Amino acid sequence: MTVPFVKKHLYSETANPRADIAAALKQAKAEKKRVILDFGGDWCGDCQVLDIYMHQSPNTELLKKHFVVVHVDIGRMDHNVDVAEKYKVPIKKGVPALAVLDANGRLLYSQENKEFENMRNMKSSDVTEFLNRWKA
Repeated sequence: MTVPFVKKHLYSETANPRADIAAALKQAKAEKKRVILDFGGDWCGDCQVLDIYMHQSPNTELLKKHFVVVHVDIGRMDHNVDVAEKYKVPIKKGVPALAVLDANGRLLYSQENKEFENMRNMKSSDVTEFLNRWKA
């Protein structure tokens, strides 16, 4: 018997991403971590797969130790577009789309080439490799 997939609510349509990012940066500075901005929508299957992979070992431990994650809702590619542009994330190319900031808010990485847009054809180890590359 297979367990039915249950879609998680990850991206809040009513959240204030600027305030969430500011809070994450404050936490990252205090805890010597980096911030991952995850642009997407609950409707996005690949975004759901990315979340599943992020909660598999060793990714859960890497995230907890090295990162603060902020989910930024992009609606139907029409919500918080200015936030995506600020961090040089071209959401029109597909989501999920990620950016990594240091604790001072400096952009270290922005997904420019749809690297995670096709998560269902990727493996949990691809996420592990990304986290190891960008951890603080």
